[in-house]
Amino acid sequence: MCHIATPQAGHSRTIIRRPVELTVPRIDDLLETALYVDDLDRSVAFYERIFGFTVIDSDPGRLVAMRIADRRVLLVCKKGASRSLSHTAHDGDGHTHLAMAVPRAAIPDWNEWLAQHDIEVIETRDWPRGGRSLYFRDPDGHLLEVASPGVWSIY
Repeated sequence: MCHIATPQAGHSRTIIRRPVELTVPRIDDLLETALYVDDLDRSVAFYERIFGFTVIDSDPGRLVAMRIADRRVLLVCKKGASRSLSHTAHDGDGHTHLAMAVPRAAIPDWNEWLAQHDIEVIETRDWPRGGRSLYFRDPDGHLLEVASPGVWSIY
């Protein structure tokens, strides 16, 4: 359980954790994440063109699985198409957020790459730990980020 103390003006928040009483079974990594989109073909083409993700599987009209990296998958799901699954129904709406890890030296390359593809960088943020992020949107309005090391204490 995690308790978060509400920050007061001028103070950072404090996270207080209770000790874990049970040993959590092993997790190796995050395998897949899903984005819900209006137009599968448009979104798949965007992620292929901008990030170089490749299609590894699909369920036509419902979802396309795209390889992000070694063992990471982006599921591009048609909004509403998985609501009627019997036991594993899911769906999403609204603008979500994904961040891609990139080397610090690649940030200028990303800035140029996005400009070449007429994608507006809506914010460039320098982080206190030395990281830098570029923020932009996909065709469905999802907030995308390319982030260099120094964004989080673990990255």
